[in-house]
Amino acid sequence: MDDGFGAVADTFAENFSLFPELGAAVTVYAGGRKVAELWDGEAAPGRAWSAETVVPVFSCAKGLVSIVVHLLAQEGRLDLDAPVGDYWPEFVAEGKEAITSRMILGHRAGIPVLDQSPTFEEIAAWDPVIAAIEAQKPLWAPGTTYEYHGHVFGFVLGEVVRRITGQLPGAYFRAVIGDPLGLRAWIGLPTSELPTLARLAEAESRPAGLDPEHLLMRIVTMNGALEFPGLDVPHGWNDPVLLGMELPGAGAVASATGLAGVYAAAITGLDGAPPLLSTATVDDALRELSAGAGFLGFDGGARWGSGFLLDSSFRPTLGPRSLANDGAGGQFAFADDEHGIAFAYTANRMIGHGDPRASRLVEALKSVTAS
Repeated sequence: MDDGFGAVADTFAENFSLFPELGAAVTVYAGGRKVAELWDGEAAPGRAWSAETVVPVFSCAKGLVSIVVHLLAQEGRLDLDAPVGDYWPEFVAEGKEAITSRMILGHRAGIPVLDQSPTFEEIAAWDPVIAAIEAQKPLWAPGTTYEYHGHVFGFVLGEVVRRITGQLPGAYFRAVIGDPLGLRAWIGLPTSELPTLARLAEAESRPAGLDPEHLLMRIVTMNGALEFPGLDVPHGWNDPVLLGMELPGAGAVASATGLAGVYAAAITGLDGAPPLLSTATVDDALRELSAGAGFLGFDGGARWGSGFLLDSSFRPTLGPRSLANDGAGGQFAFADDEHGIAFAYTANRMIGHGDPRASRLVEALKSVTAS
């Protein structure tokens, strides 16, 4: 580890004394060079965490999908402000003619949840969910307000990726980023990586979930087909079958170094290579699309650009040039081209909303970059 990042190491160690950490890791890149790679604790009963350990990072998947989508836009293969129907004609049914990829990226499309309830097997098969999306009517006039689009975010943008490239989003991500750069991040974990998979556990103090019929719970569980936070129930988040399928809204699995490496490659460049995304593309992604109270009337403080969380009280980063995504249970990743920093924190102890572990690490990182 670079000696200049000792504050991050100290905070990482403190987290294990202040919180019920089980196993965790943090990686920082500066100028595309790895300057901190730390891990500690238990990945699974009887197995220590290692540099290779991967863990479900939930909605950090949205960052991987968003990077792919912005790459396609940068290459001129996708217009983010054109109707989704230009690429997927069947999508426009039931009043969705005006919905753009940008609206999906900003959670503004009006389709955060589906009226139909695909089964777990149908979700794994992909096409039944696509058919349900085609049949869905927007809950509000697209573009007029926002609400978190949970899994629909990944399926709509993923189908756009498939229509353009011929590959599902996880496969395309591996083809253009993950495999060429050797980064340990997947949407659809290969069975060969199961020996490196950490086992999720919940903190005893984790609060009970909302009513299953609440719109937010319907969003995150796809009407109950998926469990949340459910870990060891059938098809819970420790299930290799679930983690092995393409679930691009919330199904990424990564190591801290793999996740930070994706952000470094995209926004700062990795090991001397130029960044995958141009400054103009990053500028476009940074433009605020959604903030304040949304469709449900709740303002948690989050600000959204095109597919990424922006710096806010909800998820503080290094400043206005940071692009981020977080995941249920505490995982967090971002990159900032002004500071030349990419960061990722992963853990297998799920603490819950407002979990400060990653925020403490970011604060320590901020002290380093400010000095």
